[in-house]
Amino acid sequence: MENRVFVITGAAGSGKTTIRNYLHDKYGMPRVITHTTRPPRENEKNGVDYYFETKDSFSHNHYLESVLYAGNYYGSSYEGLENAWQKKSCACIVLDGAGAVTYKRKLGEKAVIIFLKVGDTEILKKRMEIRGDDTTMVAKRVKSEEYARDLEMPTQLKGKAFEILNTDLKRTKAQVDKIVAKYPHEG
Repeated sequence: MENRVFVITGAAGSGKTTIRNYLHDKYGMPRVITHTTRPPRENEKNGVDYYFETKDSFSHNHYLESVLYAGNYYGSSYEGLENAWQKKSCACIVLDGAGAVTYKRKLGEKAVIIFLKVGDTEILKKRMEIRGDDTTMVAKRVKSEEYARDLEMPTQLKGKAFEILNTDLKRTKAQVDKIVAKYPHEG
């Protein structure tokens, strides 16, 4: 089996974590744990949801990609990806648009990109608030350049990524199932 990583990308609140969890729960794909300097949300655990870092500790890792987003650093390390592939040939990760572009450029066919789109930005704001994001942070985030950028699929991924309009979870999961079926993996 060839190693693959299913990269879930899209704007904040588009359902990236929900779909990553679906891939993990239905297909047993291990999550590639990423690093961030943002503070943990309630119920998030270090080493499970993210590796929560300080700005200093963040700079000591070996990254495939990293980005500054809404004032915090995020990155995925080579070690994290290899750890996931040691468990299974197909893994999954949530990345922003710039990270997805980097994965596609550096990993080629090993990176299967799924871009989640939601037509109404009000839905995205509500989803962020429902999951427990601070309303002040939500307001700041939706005004950021990165947020505006992630509402549309990056040009570099056009023709190289799958795009799903995520307005109905059941339909989205069915589309994800069709994508996963295209790639051999352990059951």
